[in-house]
Amino acid sequence: MLNSSDAPFLQAAIAEARIGLAEGGIPIGSVLVIDGQIVGRGHNRRVQRGSAILHAEMDAVENAGRLTAGDYRRAVLYSTLSPCDMCSGMSLLYRIPRIVIGENRTFRGPEEYVRSRGVAVEVVDDGECVRLMEEFIRAQPELWNEDIGV
Repeated sequence: MLNSSDAPFLQAAIAEARIGLAEGGIPIGSVLVIDGQIVGRGHNRRVQRGSAILHAEMDAVENAGRLTAGDYRRAVLYSTLSPCDMCSGMSLLYRIPRIVIGENRTFRGPEEYVRSRGVAVEVVDDGECVRLMEEFIRAQPELWNEDIGV
């Protein structure tokens, strides 16, 4: 169940996912929130930018710009999909204490490992997030497999 204070931030991440899909990319979105304010927005831009690493979470953190260690330690990372090893590692590196995930049915990153490192990981199981990914995976399985390294 989504906490009412988290709902607008997950919706912002979903809006980012839709932008990515409209651009011809993979529909995964993310926002970085500090003290109740979105400081970075992003979506998967691997296709659009010809990037090997520009997943949604990486894009959101990049778009937030340089922050202090203290900023990251007050942050919440919202993602429409369970973060992969790379994005989870970035979250651990910057010690982001909480990650809210829209869904982990279509892909599950190392959530238990991230939890074991002291991060609060919450999976919402949002129907809209699931639908976006299921439809995309059906329509473009090769691109999806490329994104997750299969």
